[in-house]
Amino acid sequence: MGNLPMLSSESALSVVRFTEEKFGQAEKTELDAHFESLLARADSTKNWTEKILRQTEVLLQPNPSARVEEFLYEKLDRKVPSRVTNGELLAQYMAEAASELGPTTPYGKTLIKVAEAEKRLGAAERDFIHTASINFLTPLRNFLEGDWKTISKERRLLQNRRLDLDASKARLKKAKAAEAKATCEGDTVPDFQETRPRNYILSASASALWNDEVDKAEQELRVAQTEFDRQAEVTRLLLEGISSTHVNHLRCLHEFVESQTTYYAQCYRHMLDLQKQLGSSQGAIFPGTFVGTAEPASPPLSSTSPTTAAATMPMGPSVADLAPPGEAALCLEEVAPPASGTRKARVLYDYEAADSSELALLADELITVYSLPGMDPDWLIGERGNKKGKVPVTYLELLS
Repeated sequence: MGNLPMLSSESALSVVRFTEEKFGQAEKTELDAHFESLLARADSTKNWTEKILRQTEVLLQPNPSARVEEFLYEKLDRKVPSRVTNGELLAQYMAEAASELGPTTPYGKTLIKVAEAEKRLGAAERDFIHTASINFLTPLRNFLEGDWKTISKERRLLQNRRLDLDASKARLKKAKAAEAKATCEGDTVPDFQETRPRNYILSASASALWNDEVDKAEQELRVAQTEFDRQAEVTRLLLEGISSTHVNHLRCLHEFVESQTTYYAQCYRHMLDLQKQLGSSQGAIFPGTFVGTAEPASPPLSSTSPTTAAATMPMGPSVADLAPPGEAALCLEEVAPPASGTRKARVLYDYEAADSSELALLADELITVYSLPGMDPDWLIGERGNKKGKVPVTYLELLS
């Protein structure tokens, strides 16, 4: 408790010195340009790390109440309870609806199939959240709560050492000015209002007294300069460590992208399997009808990047024939390209033909396509060499 008044006094002096510098009433020791650049880079790293961390948390857990709950559990060092994902909850509702409405009915069977797919999607989402939290969020938090706090502490110490150094410089400057004045004017009584009270020997000359004061001020300045230089070096080493932080965050970012890629690939596979199941059962439930959008499918904007391939989800499943209900199936051998001509198309995804009327596709291959009058807009006739068959439009990129 005896040290509290002294600490409070030192803090008050630091505040006074800092305020004087801000108003231009005191000199300020400037840091070199490289040091200032390190400080700016560290501040920028901290600010953007906070923003990326917060937005990633929102991405992984959109519910703010759930995020607050997870934060409290983390601060209390307790395990976060397992939480059902939205996909798993939807799967549960669909399964219960199928059980009550009739699991053997067409609607009930479809509900069960969709519920199983949604359950797998929910499990994939859970794995993605867990992996992203460990490989990406945790390192960012560790930086903000560990390395950055250490850097901030050493920067505050450096600020105090700089203020002490500036005060020592100002004290020496006043002492030298008073010594010069005393030397010119002869023996005069020192002005104790301008300097710290000292146990002066009143019998000595004022010039000698001021000379002693200058020696003490120079000694204090040397000590302050040494402490400032030592603290500046410690702070500089920590700031240069930000480069290692960037390397670590880069590695974590790659792992986050890998986990996100795996998650979306799993979702794509689950939905593609579900689509095929629904497509095969749809023909039995509604003979002669097509599954998919009623509007013609628009060609993708690009097929060269994985992002476009993942985003352009195939929507049209296989169909048994091209002919409307009640009419004879169209004979592919008799099909000829229309007078309007044909187009080239690039295959976006592998496609397995459901029957002999369809043409199996391999990703990235080029085929010739064309449409026939009265044909479903979600399908085209595709030709590859001497092979011919129906192909889904959403698996293709139509080339100009």
